[in-house]
Amino acid sequence: MYLKDELKGFVPTEQAKNIIKNVAQNSVLMKLSNVQSMNSDKKIFNVLTDGAGAYWVGEGERIKTSKATWIHPEMVAKKLAVIIPVTKEKLEDTTIAVFKELEEVIGEAFYKTLDSAGIFGTNSPFAKNILKSATDAGNIIQIGTNGDGKIDLDVSDAMALVEEEDLDVTSFIARKGIKNTLRKLRDANGNQLYADGVNGGEFYNNPIEFAQKGVWDKTKAEIIGGDFKKYSLVGIRDGIKYEILTEATLQGTVDEDGKPISLAEQDLVAIKATMRVGYLPVKDEAFCAIVPKTEATEEVTEQSIEERE
Repeated sequence: MYLKDELKGFVPTEQAKNIIKNVAQNSVLMKLSNVQSMNSDKKIFNVLTDGAGAYWVGEGERIKTSKATWIHPEMVAKKLAVIIPVTKEKLEDTTIAVFKELEEVIGEAFYKTLDSAGIFGTNSPFAKNILKSATDAGNIIQIGTNGDGKIDLDVSDAMALVEEEDLDVTSFIARKGIKNTLRKLRDANGNQLYADGVNGGEFYNNPIEFAQKGVWDKTKAEIIGGDFKKYSLVGIRDGIKYEILTEATLQGTVDEDGKPISLAEQDLVAIKATMRVGYLPVKDEAFCAIVPKTEATEEVTEQSIEERE
């Protein structure tokens, strides 16, 4: 099957699987979150927030009952699209060959967009993001709050805010530029607090993942922690669609002259690939963040302190 004969449709199954695999291997959200498949654009999740209680029972006594507390958040999948200009000669290649060549490019565009939206809300179609959840819960610590300049103590203070809610921080996400700071951290016995091993990094004995280039906004946060596996949900709809564009002007893609690429004028075509992805953090109190000092974060921190006192 040649691309010129199939100008729209689904990306061949094997190449679509490889694209999704690329996204899963590089997206920090997908690595740490609870990833679910979605059979439609909406999916309702059953999340246990408080478990049922157990009771001591005497001989012949009636067993007491208690009810668990559930919430039923709804995740909505949104369309994620990337447009890649290519030469018209690509139309003469097989669909499989073209998408095999573009697997990494498409995957990179998808995982960077998903992570920046889910972590910071950048150009996001989703109602919530991780940093907003931490901020709404008041689980924000400004970097340098502990006074001695050690970020490990700031992180510990942020973790304590989550622990005050009887929850645990089980993993972290951060920017790569902070690795040098983490490598220098030591506990009272001289042991490293951050370890970079074969299976990934650990900080305070919990997994830490570093966002890929172009994802992290260091003006908003340094490190974010939480119980991602329980309370950070990613939904993936099966199938990646494509469409060949021949006449469009790509306003978001500029050429060497700084002008938007015009496919017709420059004798190019473009491949638009789309997939549907959902993201939902379901418990604000389960997340915390170490953030730069700004007036806005100072206000959040002061308000949080007042509420807890």
